[in-house]
Amino acid sequence: MDRNPSPPPPSCSQEDEEDLAGGDCIGSTVYSKHWLFGVLSGLIQIVTPESAKSGSDDEQQMELTEETENEICRVWDMSMDEDVALFLQEFKAPDIFMGVLAKSRCPRLREICVGILGNMACFREICVSISSCEDHGQVLLQCLCDSDPPTLLETSRLLLTCLSQAEVASVWVERIREHPSIYASVCFIMSSSTNGLKTWKGLMFTCTSYSCSPQQTMGFKQLEQKTVLASVFSVMSAISASWAAQEHPKREEVDLPLIDSLIRVLQNMEHCQKKPENSTESDPEEPTNCGSTQDEFHMKILKDISCEFLSNIFQELSKETVAQGLKEGQLNKEKCSCAFQSLLPLYSPVVEDFVKVLREVDKALAEDLEDSFPSVKAQT
Repeated sequence: MDRNPSPPPPSCSQEDEEDLAGGDCIGSTVYSKHWLFGVLSGLIQIVTPESAKSGSDDEQQMELTEETENEICRVWDMSMDEDVALFLQEFKAPDIFMGVLAKSRCPRLREICVGILGNMACFREICVSISSCEDHGQVLLQCLCDSDPPTLLETSRLLLTCLSQAEVASVWVERIREHPSIYASVCFIMSSSTNGLKTWKGLMFTCTSYSCSPQQTMGFKQLEQKTVLASVFSVMSAISASWAAQEHPKREEVDLPLIDSLIRVLQNMEHCQKKPENSTESDPEEPTNCGSTQDEFHMKILKDISCEFLSNIFQELSKETVAQGLKEGQLNKEKCSCAFQSLLPLYSPVVEDFVKVLREVDKALAEDLEDSFPSVKAQT
């Protein structure tokens, strides 16, 4: 079944015409308020405690009936219409969708609810309303840790929509900054997608590194990699642009975990690129198109965005933050070398400035890195 089937054309029976004449239509559309209320009521029933205690087993809670799925998918398509989106907003439908995301275990239902919210957020008034609610923000950010890849894609689309609204972009940037685990989730998506282009074993390596469940890793293996990458690229670019446009006095609170995550991405990319040359084992689950020009292109895009993001953070690192990173292990010779290898020569000025700060904290490490990267030493 199609993930998001188009809605059937509205029927115009005598009963429907009487409803429309009585003001049942939504705005200037022919969609029925009464029908939509029925679907929303059904959603509430799905996630109510009484429903959960009525004998529904785990399998039932994980699946939708075909009729229910078709109805909710119709709402998903309808929500692209501004009149429908505003009507949903007026009657607190986002609260219902957030309740589903907080309570439902059904991946398909969660995907659809995030998708509807993504459509609604395309309209400024609704985007501002959703973004301004702290509880809503927390629920949506948790969706980045979801084990269902389609839900992750819809979540990325929703976040990108919100980040593209100048009025609320800073709200989301600050909200994400307050939860460093979100960075690890985003970087896991990036790293997993990269490894998936090369080898399933590399993907398992990433799963171990980020302590993610096998179910989440399997999901990425089954999903078309470039779709994940395209979505996450957009979110990461939007966050980077928002950071560059604002001053953040407390950036050091999340800079180090983010640096650690980004360097892991680069390390895993290097691991994937080297493995085909050194490995003599064949993996029956490895994608057959490994090493293709298209895959190499995706890898290059991922590396470029990771490097750009990393260079932006390096430019803001203070002496105190570097000292803290060395103490806590987010920065060391191995990680700095990996970062330098990727950043040079394009970001030479950034690396040179970082080495100057590092020299004030750990002169021996700075000199060691200069010996490994003579181009940096020549300029300092």
